[in-house]
Amino acid sequence: MIYYTHSERETEQIGERLARVLRAGDVVAMSGDLGAGKTVLIRGLARGLGVTARVTSPTYTIVNEYEGRLPLFHFDMYRLAGAEELYDIGWDDYLKRGGVCAVEWSERAEGLLPEHCIRVDIRAQEETVRRIEVTGCEMEEEHADTGV
Repeated sequence: MIYYTHSERETEQIGERLARVLRAGDVVAMSGDLGAGKTVLIRGLARGLGVTARVTSPTYTIVNEYEGRLPLFHFDMYRLAGAEELYDIGWDDYLKRGGVCAVEWSERAEGLLPEHCIRVDIRAQEETVRRIEVTGCEMEEEHADTGV
């Protein structure tokens, strides 16, 4: 499914909608250009999972953990030299903990991702327009009041 958003709030709403269909053990593999809105979408994902903590990019820490309806493990692979570095931070353990793994820059860990992932590709079309393609799951139909 392809969505177009025109603000950070609309991008967050796509994340919230995605969170409604997530189950324990799901991996959300995100790709997109720098600054396209991956962390913004994950903020919405976190809100949809019931996370009340402030969600920030784990660029330097590699992974942030949040508690909600399901635990959320937010990974940022941007600074990793290779997928094998994931083993050093316990990637296999995170996959077994019964939460949701949201992985920014997932293409850097492609060989370690489970066979079935939810894929989210987010691209800037214009300064405020984002094209978001979600594959690997079925999200609810659009809400008439939000347009997303």
